[in-house]
Amino acid sequence: MKKTFYVLTAALLAAGALTACSGKSQSPATAGETKAETTKAGDTTAADSKAESDGELKKIVVGATPAPHAEILKAAKEVLKEKGYDLVIKEYTDYVQPNLALDSGDLDANYFQHQPYLDQFNEENKTTLISAASIHYEPFGIYAGKTASLDALADGAQIAVPNDVSNEARALLLLADNGLIELKEGVGLEATKNDIVKNDKNLKIVEVEAAQLPRSLGDVDVAVINGNYAIEAGLKVSDALAVEDAKSAAATRYSNIIAVREGEEKSEKTTALVEALTSDTVKKFIEDTYDGAVVPSF
Repeated sequence: MKKTFYVLTAALLAAGALTACSGKSQSPATAGETKAETTKAGDTTAADSKAESDGELKKIVVGATPAPHAEILKAAKEVLKEKGYDLVIKEYTDYVQPNLALDSGDLDANYFQHQPYLDQFNEENKTTLISAASIHYEPFGIYAGKTASLDALADGAQIAVPNDVSNEARALLLLADNGLIELKEGVGLEATKNDIVKNDKNLKIVEVEAAQLPRSLGDVDVAVINGNYAIEAGLKVSDALAVEDAKSAAATRYSNIIAVREGEEKSEKTTALVEALTSDTVKKFIEDTYDGAVVPSF
């Protein structure tokens, strides 16, 4: 009887130990599950500390639009690996979700936008996302749709432009620089359609969501398209009817940035990411790949 008791007791103790080990070995939540389960970029978590001591790579999750941002991030992946990080790239096809995901904690950083757009987003959404570094500049271009040249634009021709405030101003400035319209003096990068003071050909400015601009080419005479969406659509900057001047105010102000949550711009993760994206490896990739459609800002 005693022997039976000891056997049962030992079995129960063993089962309890197995249960405890099972609970301890459960994997931590990955970025993108819930805000409560997501660790802010730069924090040293138990999982990160264990991975570091074991020689494993720490995860850094970055949101990006497919081209050229995700492509450039992929070029930085090996550089980050050497710094001890496993770069996870989450692709988005719009300009809103990657900022919402960053603000909620699902991302450590994102890479798709310029400072004016981020400023506008913060104001409209009461967020406090900030720039950690400028990485590259994408010249805006005017691309042919139903009309093959700017000189051939007829009275009442339709010109598609991005419908968000910051990018629309940039498109209007490019149209003005090419003599198609005149804008109110001094409006600069704050220009809107209401600031057009001269439009001899009665050109119709058609506001279109930026990602849809390449698809609009068959319906309009010409379109002013963001560099990343032009690249995705297979459009070459060398084929554009007109391109922003690399020395223009837009070249500096509209440089594409790495965005992070406020207070995390100097974290270990952010520093490693910025160093990788401004490395000679990535600079050479940009210059060799995009034929002037993407220009390094560093």
